[in-house]
Amino acid sequence: MSTAAAKPHATASRYEAVIGLEVHCQLRTATKIFCACRNRFGDAPNTHVCPVCLGLPGALPVLNRQAVDLALRAALATHCTVHAVSVFARKNYFYPDLPKGYQISQYDRPLATEGHVEISAGAGIRRVRLHRIHMEEDAGKLLHEGFPWSSEKSGVDFNRSGVPLIEIVSYPDLHGSEEAHEYLSALKAVLLYAGVSDGNMEEGSLRCDANVSLRPRGREALGTRAEIKNLNSFRNVARAIDHEIARQAALLDAGGTVVQETRLWNADRGETVSMRSKEEAHDYRYFPEPDLPPLVVGPAWIADVEAALPELPAARRLRFASEYGIPDYDAGVLTLSREVADYFETVARESGNPKAASNWVMTEVLRKLKDSAEEGPVVANCPVRPSGLAELIRLIDAGTISGKIAKDVFERMWASGEDARVIVEREGLTQVSDQGPIQAAIDEVIAGNPGQVATYRKGKTSTLGWFVGQVMRKTGGKANPQLVNELLKRALSG
Repeated sequence: MSTAAAKPHATASRYEAVIGLEVHCQLRTATKIFCACRNRFGDAPNTHVCPVCLGLPGALPVLNRQAVDLALRAALATHCTVHAVSVFARKNYFYPDLPKGYQISQYDRPLATEGHVEISAGAGIRRVRLHRIHMEEDAGKLLHEGFPWSSEKSGVDFNRSGVPLIEIVSYPDLHGSEEAHEYLSALKAVLLYAGVSDGNMEEGSLRCDANVSLRPRGREALGTRAEIKNLNSFRNVARAIDHEIARQAALLDAGGTVVQETRLWNADRGETVSMRSKEEAHDYRYFPEPDLPPLVVGPAWIADVEAALPELPAARRLRFASEYGIPDYDAGVLTLSREVADYFETVARESGNPKAASNWVMTEVLRKLKDSAEEGPVVANCPVRPSGLAELIRLIDAGTISGKIAKDVFERMWASGEDARVIVEREGLTQVSDQGPIQAAIDEVIAGNPGQVATYRKGKTSTLGWFVGQVMRKTGGKANPQLVNELLKRALSG
């Protein structure tokens, strides 16, 4: 059996997967970390460059204060300890997209350490520990296709060179692809709430490397890890982890050993492939960056950044469950995105029915939005305004329309952007609560289905739902369902 075909769950009884993630997060600054070049995605190659980000001789870096502010927001939002003094260092390695031959990063004195991110674990919450958050500059980008000469050579775009990053390194607290996905979702939510990044994985704003190892169940010592790179979506992170677990398990079962190395994820083939042996810190020959002084962050600066933080996902989740009386699961789904949480809260307050607001947002709104986005719902694309959905819920609660009709109205609202009341009045969709027309429809259904009536009267009362459906069909879905049930039970009992 090939390693690619092995199922991760088949190894669970023999091995425990131990996973740590390194997330590179692009900071939402106007300019790069050490120069005044624009930090903007999608422009023509090599149009946002200067002597500093190209690494030309004599050019000196100047630290971007906005980048530090955003890095501090990320550190405080993830409960890290911010260090009063951190030091930039040169990380030396050669790659065609690294113009200076080294990357300015932080090594032994990072900005912040020892934080955590909360994830769902069964019916409860558990913490995934963060080892460190440090600042660094991004490299450029190699372009292998899209040009007339792509079949013969690759190009280098240095627009991304010098873009500010933070690297968020977790402890190896994760034990499977589902937990890794949960952690990444929770971390992305925190970063978006805090305004640190736009979180767009397709544009490289979030990039993830996964360190995966296996150990026999019950053993404390960690196994040999492989680092997986080239992970550009949450789905690919999960797929790569599952494949790597299966690959390492097959190696160990065959009496082989896992080699410490860096592997690339091939999404088309669904497998990891060896790239190079895994570097250690000494391979990079770190030393303090001589052109930058130590970064000093005083208590007043930290206090100002902390005061500007919004209510974060974990706190908002608890408040939603408490204030609006919705289940914790619902609160967790609704707070994964700040925009979705804001949308729900407006609907809940304006409708006066938080539970109905939760149901509509989680089922109908998120269902529609999910079709238009790979990584998560984009509320900006929602044609139904929160006030419009709140009005729809009030129409249901007032008995003006039935729940079934409301779903049809919602679809029309989504397609046209019109208000619910306008659609209901124009289409004549107001719920019928007059006993006369409803009773007439019930009499017609009973007269036309003597066999079903006899079955019901012999004790098979579960067929009541069938009768309700027939009556609703005859009334065009406009009949008051509660009244239909009451009148049907009375008529069928007779």
